[in-house]
Amino acid sequence: MRYEWFIGLRYLKAKRKQTFISMITIISVAGVTLGVMALIVVLSVMSGFQKTLKEKILGTQAHLVVLKASEKGMDHYEEALKKVEGVKGVVSAAPFIFSQVMLSSESGTSGVVLKGIDPDRVAKVTELAHNLKAGRLEDIKEVREKDLPGIILGVELAKHLSVTVDDPIQVISPLGTMTPMGMTPKMKRFRVKGIFYSGMYEYDNTMAYVSLESAQKFFAMEARVTGIEIKTEDIYQVKEIGKEIRKEMGFPFWTKDWMEMNRNLFSALKLEKIIMFIILVLIVLVAAFNIISTLIMVVMEKNKDIAILKSMGAPSGGILKIFVIEGGIIGLVGTVLGTISGLAIALNLENLIDFLENLFGFKILSRDVYYIEKFPSQVNPFDVSLIVITAILISLLATLYPSWRASKLDPAEALRYE
Repeated sequence: MRYEWFIGLRYLKAKRKQTFISMITIISVAGVTLGVMALIVVLSVMSGFQKTLKEKILGTQAHLVVLKASEKGMDHYEEALKKVEGVKGVVSAAPFIFSQVMLSSESGTSGVVLKGIDPDRVAKVTELAHNLKAGRLEDIKEVREKDLPGIILGVELAKHLSVTVDDPIQVISPLGTMTPMGMTPKMKRFRVKGIFYSGMYEYDNTMAYVSLESAQKFFAMEARVTGIEIKTEDIYQVKEIGKEIRKEMGFPFWTKDWMEMNRNLFSALKLEKIIMFIILVLIVLVAAFNIISTLIMVVMEKNKDIAILKSMGAPSGGILKIFVIEGGIIGLVGTVLGTISGLAIALNLENLIDFLENLFGFKILSRDVYYIEKFPSQVNPFDVSLIVITAILISLLATLYPSWRASKLDPAEALRYE
């Protein structure tokens, strides 16, 4: 073992009269540990929230939609479906109609987005069939002319209108018909055939589904649709797949992917994650200042030792290495302990939250407020690696100044009064 490592490790063990320095060393290690642990846990929770949100959005929305630049919508959509399904990377496709309407019941009214879907195809594109809490997709198909057409509502929308399965509801479209008395809103009665829960309040409170045939009749679209929604093999390749679809379909068709439709939301989450990383790195910086103070005190305490080593021929670089090694070990030990404890908490966060809720008798994550069923946590290897590298670099940088001061010590001056 080289003398730099031997002496650097030896200085970590305090003598009886140096107990105070030893305590500062322990505090420095604890500071780095807490900083690294907090970074891993917080970023894992934020990654978990982002993953959960993404799953909920993609459970309701398609990965990609194809639209036509026309006020009348897309005609001959069956031909367009065949072209779209032939593009590499496309798993399935389904036509849809999209428009804003007002729903009215005996208990109230609400403005919503009404979506016409093909019950047989939409299950292959979105998770609507799995999100149904009551009823089936097949129930919205028109069976007999005298029966009211079926409609599926979000759970929050059903609560707001005070309706349940088999209750009648009025659908009102502002795009009505022109009469001698002026524009008359178009109205039609539907019967609630299902209730869905997506886990996203915005969707559950503002979305309603009817069959494609019912929507075409209600909006007088004949055999046209608004567009085609698509499920892809890889959600992160939607832009490339969209380019291929536009190339295949040609003008006036255009595409819009899930990233573009939710750009503001995911950009805000990404920015928040970056800001939290910067804020929590400050904890590690505080611990780095503890490392600096520890090394400065050790250098002051070891003036005589440094002078003797220099008198024996130890170069300035060797003295510098001794204190860099001592401070680096403090940072490394704190980083390792913080990584282990952070991963242990992040990987078992749900069980830990359940334990704390049962112990103190309150809900840390209320479903009514956050609209999720469990505390999400996802450990991202890249985030953990970045945290570990950042903590070690900050710890090493913190050792440079005190180590440099120690290497510049004049042995004659240090031994003058000894």
